[in-house]
Amino acid sequence: MPLVLATDDTGGPEIFASLQGEGPSAGMPVAFMRLSRCNLACVWCDTAYTWHFEGDNRPHRDGVTYERRANQVTLDEAEVAQRIAALGQGRLVVTGGEPLLQAPSLARMLALLPDITVEIETNGTTAAPPSLDRRIAQFNVSPKLSHSGNPADLALLPERLDAYAADPRAWFKFVIAAPEDVAKVRELQQHHAVPAERIFLMPEGTDSATLRTREQWLAPLCLEHGYRMSDRLHIHLYGDTRGT
Repeated sequence: MPLVLATDDTGGPEIFASLQGEGPSAGMPVAFMRLSRCNLACVWCDTAYTWHFEGDNRPHRDGVTYERRANQVTLDEAEVAQRIAALGQGRLVVTGGEPLLQAPSLARMLALLPDITVEIETNGTTAAPPSLDRRIAQFNVSPKLSHSGNPADLALLPERLDAYAADPRAWFKFVIAAPEDVAKVRELQQHHAVPAERIFLMPEGTDSATLRTREQWLAPLCLEHGYRMSDRLHIHLYGDTRGT
């Protein structure tokens, strides 16, 4: 099957070169590919155009729904691979949405790019099948806490968190909206034996002022618990825009 991608502001597929803005690879030049569709619904999601389509009544804080046809594009796997190769980057970040929902097509596409290093952004609720897993160098796992609006029985699956905690390729990136969110991170870390050095705390926010304000109280909490802090470099550089 072909891949279903999100669209950029021109209506074309959201495949572009930029600097990785978050997590362990922050600042690295990469190619990005954003896939459409998600199995969760975060109320603060900054890419709601990948899932909050007309007729979807799940809540989102801005109340906007998107016309599916204008925000999705379907491409043959070979064409996707060609577009990524043309960007000339040695590293690919596959994001979404939830990319692992399209794992079989994604695995076939990546087989056409055998020399590229691949990192996957995932919400941590599903697993990559072997055909895809062997092509992944890094998982950026972002489990969704209660402030996301997702119930824990959908967003925090113990067997999946255990598996990612045991995988040295997996880094955990928690979106933090308030200081009390860190207590839940501590609980999850201890329950699933996640090494502290593989945990990033990242402030929730889609503008520089909000990020900077939250980083002021987040930094000491990272120091206290031995976690790393992730900024959102792309927000400072480009704002909350598609294709960046």
